[in-house]
Amino acid sequence: MKKRIASTAFTCFGLLLMLATTSSAQAQDTKTPYPSMAPLDQYLMERSAEITLARTAAPASISEAAEVMVLGKQGYEVADRGSNGFVCMVARSWAAGFDDPEFWNPKPRSPICFNPAGARSYIPLIIKKTDLALAGRSKDQMAATIGAAVNKKELPAMEPGAMCYMLSKQGHLNGADGPWHPHLMFFLPLSDAGTWGAGLPGSQVFEDKDETVQVTTFMVVVRKWSDGTFDMPETH
Repeated sequence: MKKRIASTAFTCFGLLLMLATTSSAQAQDTKTPYPSMAPLDQYLMERSAEITLARTAAPASISEAAEVMVLGKQGYEVADRGSNGFVCMVARSWAAGFDDPEFWNPKPRSPICFNPAGARSYIPLIIKKTDLALAGRSKDQMAATIGAAVNKKELPAMEPGAMCYMLSKQGHLNGADGPWHPHLMFFLPLSDAGTWGAGLPGSQVFEDKDETVQVTTFMVVVRKWSDGTFDMPETH
């Protein structure tokens, strides 16, 4: 199988997330090619380009009225106020799960657009992880801090209906593949994959479970990118 699902916050987080990696990444030994954070400038983008890229995460009918956040040297900041409660941003590699070999890869740019419940529930996690990364914390230190914050309820639990769009053809979701497939992600407290039929033969639902942040993410592959064009079938 050419690709697998890995965590994005986004695990995302995912998301993210929470994203596809190649079989070559699976075959790597335990020594990660990205043992620590690269210089910050490698993760940054030109501001207007980042705003444009963030809006490609969802159809224009959603993203044009969404708030947009961009990554600066002090963390994520609001670049454009929205009016519909959605929030679009470009996630970096540390939005993935702590066990992801791409965690410090400076290349990924993952456009993601959260609905209001997702913005309230999941974005605080991304911001917390980003602040820790920019403060120079190691991955182990970040995981310990995030885990403690979740246990102390300093970070919000996932609200009912929390989800996001990841429909950008222009995203770069990992070190090799660029975009994966257009998909939606739904965030729940730790849940049984069977409740969604995730991972079963023929199912278009994939599951990622992140014990550290106590979130299960269900990913649903869809047919079209945000610009309305169809996704091409994967070749083997």
